[in-house]
Amino acid sequence: MKRITVALIGAGGRGAVAYAPYALRYPDEIQIVAVADPDVQRREGIKNSFDIEAQNAFTTWEDLLSGEKLADAVLICTQDNMHFEPTIKALEMGYHVLLEKPMSNNPEECFIMGEYAKKYNRIFAICHVLRYNHFFMTLKDLLEDGEIGNLMTVQHLENVGYWHQAHSFVRGNWRKAAESSPMILQKSCHDLDILLWLIGEECMRVSSFGSLSHFTKENAPAGAPLRCTDGCPVRDECAFYAPRFYLIDKEDWQGKYLRAYLTNDTSYEGIMTALKEGPYGRCVYHCDNDVVDHQVVNLEFANNVTASFTMTAFSNDSERIIRLQGTKGEIKGHMEDNTIEITDFVSGRKKLIKLRASDTGHGGGDEGIMKDFIKLVQQGSGQDSRSSAVVSVQSHLMAFAAETSRLEKRVIQMPEYIESLRQKVTV
Repeated sequence: MKRITVALIGAGGRGAVAYAPYALRYPDEIQIVAVADPDVQRREGIKNSFDIEAQNAFTTWEDLLSGEKLADAVLICTQDNMHFEPTIKALEMGYHVLLEKPMSNNPEECFIMGEYAKKYNRIFAICHVLRYNHFFMTLKDLLEDGEIGNLMTVQHLENVGYWHQAHSFVRGNWRKAAESSPMILQKSCHDLDILLWLIGEECMRVSSFGSLSHFTKENAPAGAPLRCTDGCPVRDECAFYAPRFYLIDKEDWQGKYLRAYLTNDTSYEGIMTALKEGPYGRCVYHCDNDVVDHQVVNLEFANNVTASFTMTAFSNDSERIIRLQGTKGEIKGHMEDNTIEITDFVSGRKKLIKLRASDTGHGGGDEGIMKDFIKLVQQGSGQDSRSSAVVSVQSHLMAFAAETSRLEKRVIQMPEYIESLRQKVTV
C-alpha cells in the first residue's frame, strides 16, 4: 500500500519520542511532512530529522491548519487542554486524526468529539495504546477463548511510582486539574479504557474515593526551602530531592528520559540551571499541585461484572498489575514483567505465560497503535479503529464520572450522566 503523509502537532515527549520515530523505522509506510510546536529547538529537531521543508515547520497548530491540506493525517500531541480545537479543525479539513489521550479535559468536549467521529467519514483514533500492548491483547484473547469461564470480577492496580508522581503530577505539567486534567483522567484513562475493553460491556455505575494527602505544605519537613537547590536540611533523607532525581547515572527511563523533559540542555550545568530556575527544582511540599496522590474506583458493568481500580503514587516501581476472576479459573498478570499466570479451578493446574519483552513504549503499544492507524488510513475512510473516538469517549466519561463521584461523594449512574451531557451539547 502507498505511504501515508502525516503532520505532527506537538513535538514533546509523546509526539517526538513515542510516535514520530516510527517514521524513521518504517519510512516506506509513513512520511512526516509538517510539524507545529512553539519550542524552536523541538520544532527544528523534527524538521531536520525528517527533512521537512522549511515552509512546513510552524509555531502553532493554527498556522499549520490555516492553509491548504498538507497531509493525509495529523498526529495531535499537544497538552490536554489543547486537543479539542485542532482536532475539530483537522476533521473539518478532511484529515484523518490520531489524538493523544486524554481526548479533552472537558467532558462536554469529549462527548462532542465522539459525535464528530460519527459525523465525519474519517479515521479518528485515540492513543489508548494499552489496547495494542502484547500483554493486554493476550489477556483479551484468553477471556474471549473462555480460558476462565465467564468473567465475574477484576482487580486492577496502577502503581504510578513515587518518582513519576513527583515529576509529572507534583512539579510537572499535569499537577493542576484545571490546567491539565484530573489525575484519574490524565494518568488513568488508559486503565479505565482497558477495563472497558477487557470486560466488553458498557459501564453502568461508578463510585470513587481519593485525595491529595502527602504532597502538601503541611507535610513539609522543618526548614525545607521552596527549592531543593536552596540548601535543604533534609536532602539526604528526602526521596524527592530534585538533584538526585535528575542527576542519577542511569540509562533507564527514570535516569535518562526524565532529563529530556527537564531541559533541552541535559549537561550537568544545563540540568542544574533548570533546577534552580524551572518548576522541576521545587520542593514537592511547596508546589501548587492539586491532583490526587491516591484514588480508588469501583465500577459495575451491564453484564454484572464488577471491577475495582486503584491508582497510587506510593510505589517504587511504575507498573500495572491485574487479576481477572471467572467461573472456571483466574488470571494474574504483571504487565512490566510480561507474565500471565492462569489457574484452573478443577485441576488446580497453573500455567505461566512469559511474553517477549518489547523494545518500544508501553509494551509495544506505542508502535502497535501507529501501525494500526497507518493501515486504516491506507485502506481509506469508513474503517473502525480498535481505539476509535466513538469507543474511547465511553472510558473518558467513566473517568469524569469517577472524579464527580470522588468530589461529590455519591454513586454516579452512567446512563443518566451520559444523557445529561447529550442534552447540553449540539453538534
